[in-house]
Amino acid sequence: MLRTHLPRRAVRCLVTVLATGTVVAGLGTTGASAAGTGSRASAKVGGSQVTCTSHRPGLASRLSQDIAGALRGRQAASALAIYDRTTDTSCTFRAGARFDSASVVKVTVLGALLRKVMEEGRHLTPREVTLTKAMITKSDNDSTSALWRQLGPKSVQRFLDLAGMRETVPGPKGYWGRTQITAGDQLKLLRLLTSGNTVLDQDARGYALGLMNRVVPAQRWGVPAGASGSATVHLKNGWLERETKGWRVHSVGVFTGHDHDYGIVVLSDGNRTMKDGIAGIQGAARAINRDLP
Repeated sequence: MLRTHLPRRAVRCLVTVLATGTVVAGLGTTGASAAGTGSRASAKVGGSQVTCTSHRPGLASRLSQDIAGALRGRQAASALAIYDRTTDTSCTFRAGARFDSASVVKVTVLGALLRKVMEEGRHLTPREVTLTKAMITKSDNDSTSALWRQLGPKSVQRFLDLAGMRETVPGPKGYWGRTQITAGDQLKLLRLLTSGNTVLDQDARGYALGLMNRVVPAQRWGVPAGASGSATVHLKNGWLERETKGWRVHSVGVFTGHDHDYGIVVLSDGNRTMKDGIAGIQGAARAINRDLP
């Protein structure tokens, strides 16, 4: 069990996984029709499909159409994945496409550290508390680099393996911002943080969600756009400009409390400016947050 020098934060709306079997198997089910029930709908965007499944009548069709409408006509390349446990709903769009992670990988770094601390049966050190707080709430790069070096490739890869994030490839030579991620794997991580499992215990999940809830105001853009005021938002964004494919702009987050229990991942590259990337993410997020009950 993870113990920290900070007061424990209550984990909001954590859902216990009751099914037997491996954790990865339990977390890997994203489709509402996995058991052969629920409705399915899709809508085309370019050469790809937004595909949604739901147990709520009419919701899959509405979400797929509204998400597609928000994504059509944009120059940037996007990928998206969502889940909503309340209605047993999921949507995907190019969920297996790979992107440079930019700073959203910092949640993975945090998860890898918390897992290592659990395995070592120890407290987070004061230094680790300081570094993790700066890494998540302020997106501090130096803190991330320090933790990336401390963990090393084996600890990061071990966490990815345990989490079932098989499409994620750590960045080369310490370049954590160039880790290759997919929307599908990022959604697995969000599910991991919001359900009972053997990879991260309740204290670890609560610590991670608590930091993601305290992201500084200037960085609270992205998937929270249009969310209900009654939802508690746990968020991490990333942005990175490179010579090819312009700006990478990503946003991942979970929404808990007051019957909210869902997660959204939107990744993009090829944006002309960071502002353009944010606008694209927020357009899709508004459609999702509006449609989910």
